Amino acid sequence: MHLYFSGYRIARIAEMLGEKASTIHSWKRRDQWDDITPYDRVEFSIEARLCQLIAKESKEGKDYKEIDLLGRQLERAAKIRRYQNGGNETDLNPKLANRNAGERKAPEKNVFSDEQIEKLEQIFMGNMFEYQKNWYRAGAQNRIRDILKSRQIGATYYFAREAFMDALLTGRNQIFLSASKAQAHVFKQYIIEIAREVDVDLKGDPIVLPNGATLYFLGTNARTAQSYHGNLYLDEYFWIPKFQELRKVASGMAMHKKWRQTYFSTPSSLTHSAYPFWSGKLFNRGRAKADHVDIDISHAALRDGRLCEDGQWRQIVTVEDAVRGGCDLFDIAQLRLEYSPDEYQNLLMCDFVDDIASIFSLELMQSCLVDSWDVWEDFQPELYRPYGHRPVWIGYDPAKGTEGGDSAGCVVIAPPVMFGGAFRILERHQWRGMDFRAQAEAIKQLTERYNVEYIGIDSTGIGHGVFKSVQEFFPQVREFVYNPAVKNALVLKAWDVINSGRLEFDAGDRDVIQSFMSIRRSTTASGNRPTYEASRSEDASHADLAWAAMHALYNEPITGENTQHHNIVELY
Repeated sequence: MHLYFSGYRIARIAEMLGEKASTIHSWKRRDQWDDITPYDRVEFSIEARLCQLIAKESKEGKDYKEIDLLGRQLERAAKIRRYQNGGNETDLNPKLANRNAGERKAPEKNVFSDEQIEKLEQIFMGNMFEYQKNWYRAGAQNRIRDILKSRQIGATYYFAREAFMDALLTGRNQIFLSASKAQAHVFKQYIIEIAREVDVDLKGDPIVLPNGATLYFLGTNARTAQSYHGNLYLDEYFWIPKFQELRKVASGMAMHKKWRQTYFSTPSSLTHSAYPFWSGKLFNRGRAKADHVDIDISHAALRDGRLCEDGQWRQIVTVEDAVRGGCDLFDIAQLRLEYSPDEYQNLLMCDFVDDIASIFSLELMQSCLVDSWDVWEDFQPELYRPYGHRPVWIGYDPAKGTEGGDSAGCVVIAPPVMFGGAFRILERHQWRGMDFRAQAEAIKQLTERYNVEYIGIDSTGIGHGVFKSVQEFFPQVREFVYNPAVKNALVLKAWDVINSGRLEFDAGDRDVIQSFMSIRRSTTASGNRPTYEASRSEDASHADLAWAAMHALYNEPITGENTQHHNIVELY
């Protein structure tokens, strides 16, 4: 049989064995040699040769080597046979079975070594301006910090890092509460970035550290989430609607004495519900007159920070304070050129706005706020086509195109799916220092990401060049030539949409609110015709997003929002 497997013919085998060929043929038929698989033929040959070597009385070194080789080949053959029956290597190797026995532990996430934590402390403490060091000291000594601040001085950046270091070193939970979940995740991004500086990629939402600390990132839809507890960070609270209702829930999360509360914001309006909290008037409510406090909230009193009579540590940090505190990120002279005096005082010097003269009051604009990450399930901003193939409208308010000029405003609005439904501002941009070709190219890029049905552009001044350039790739673009009648129509349409509760945008988009609030009623130069205006000179551009939004909203007929009721709109 082994000779047959080796390839010898029957006649040759008969000759070698001294048997008749017919006898060999009968053996072949009886034992079914042809039905034996190649795998079995090899295994039989290995066994035969191995038995021959084992029976050999006088063995040489080469014999032992061959015995070892053949033994390993038999083991391999046995593995193959077990695999064919659905087995695995653990059937032959008990050590492998023991190695895989029991439940496997998932690898621990978000782990920092002592050396990494020490390096993070050095990074954190070594990258603070003087006013941020003041915040750090105040946090170590006071339970409640309340900070009124200029824009862009690094408050969110600092407090994200402060909270993360506190979580690493103390194991205390940290709660970040913002107007929207998208805004709250700005904290998360800053925390992820500092962790990467020591080669750790943080995972999870919330982020859970091995020492038990949990970092929560919440929007204002967490008003009823009273089960959270930890240090509280509430940012831009002067732009959150129904602040006092939210504060009751939020402060309850940090009620234990070991937790601290931090509130910080740019100022909005004197009529905002958070103003009594800042001024101390809220403290006086319900208390006997003898227990009332009178808190000096002037800049002179709070410039360096002060523990006030109601138990809050307050500070006002203007952009000029930040520069004096070592922040070299600003050019004050240039900022004074870019913003009108009123805007400079509000945005950068922490003055509150009196919105009584505004057509679009703060209270009215706050009715538009939503937490877009939770409410807009059909919008995915991280995708190349964030809104899929559904239609959008674009409104654009051009810039003057000079380096120190105003900015261009652009909004992408999703029109209502149903007649009379809500408009949604999906995306907004402000571009500065761009000529009309660059502005047109920016619009073209938006048309590649969205299914654009309509574009409306103010063709006044440089806008004419933008309009002509856009017309080349979007022939149906609508042109607005500004005059008092056009402005009145735009404002009336926008006011009707907003007053009807038909405009939505993310609660973190404070610049949209500020833009609408800056529009006031005025008269023409002759004084005999009413109109609406915001400062349009080079040192101001704060209404660009509002005008851009109005250009898009105007694509709906002014009476299109309601076919069953007829309203008369009058603005005073």
